Amino acid sequence: MDLLHYSACGEGPPVILIHGMAASSHDWEALMPDLVAAGYRALAVDLLGHGESAKPESAEVYTSRHVYAALEEWLAGLKDSLPFFLIGHSLGGLMCMIYALRYPQNVRAMVLIDPVYSPEQLSPLLRWLNRRPALGVKALQVVPLKAIDALLGWDPISAPHFPPDVRWQIAVDYKRASPHILYIPRTIPDLTPDLERIEAQTLVIWGEKDLTLAPDTFPDLVADLPNARGYPIPGSGHQPHIGDPDLVNHLILDFLSQPPIRQIPPVDSI
Repeated sequence: MDLLHYSACGEGPPVILIHGMAASSHDWEALMPDLVAAGYRALAVDLLGHGESAKPESAEVYTSRHVYAALEEWLAGLKDSLPFFLIGHSLGGLMCMIYALRYPQNVRAMVLIDPVYSPEQLSPLLRWLNRRPALGVKALQVVPLKAIDALLGWDPISAPHFPPDVRWQIAVDYKRASPHILYIPRTIPDLTPDLERIEAQTLVIWGEKDLTLAPDTFPDLVADLPNARGYPIPGSGHQPHIGDPDLVNHLILDFLSQPPIRQIPPVDSI
């Protein structure tokens, strides 16, 4: 039985889409049609414990290492489609970078959206929760779906950019994920010493008002990656690909269409 569920559409060079924590492949519903129209094959995967993928009962499984191992196994089954374009958001960005370090020959290029690459990026709230993950697990088990939706509606940064149906899907993804995913953030490795070894041409996109990960860490990431360009999205929070899809999709498609080059200038403004 396959551990990971995924959806695929289109024909052409493969683009692997990897969501963040407590999300699912639904995160890419605005991007996938544009990728297909541009001549790519889009494959959106649900990470272990998320969406429609397997949700093991043991809390010990919910580490970044186990989540990555399941993803790598799934990608190995796509070996006839090599090499890939990789697009990852938050935790998905971490997965992309680890894969690019281990299998550089399999990566055409990467797009990282508000990616996590170090525990130092986490907000004070997430650091507090990392010391008490059982509290978050219990809360996610008992809180009603409608309450999650309502809480998302109070977000002063993201809520104004999310239509009600999109916000509801985000709430559904929170609720249907294994509550044990809240153990994952405390296992995030620090990739900072390894960033200089990631050779793939990379586009880093981030929201300037990200409340989940410190926004000032993303220019540092762009500077440390040998072949990266960065685009801050003004007024956007942690999910610019959902809150501002027209702009983010344009940036992604323009980047994917460029021939591979090296030593891209570090940070551009929009």
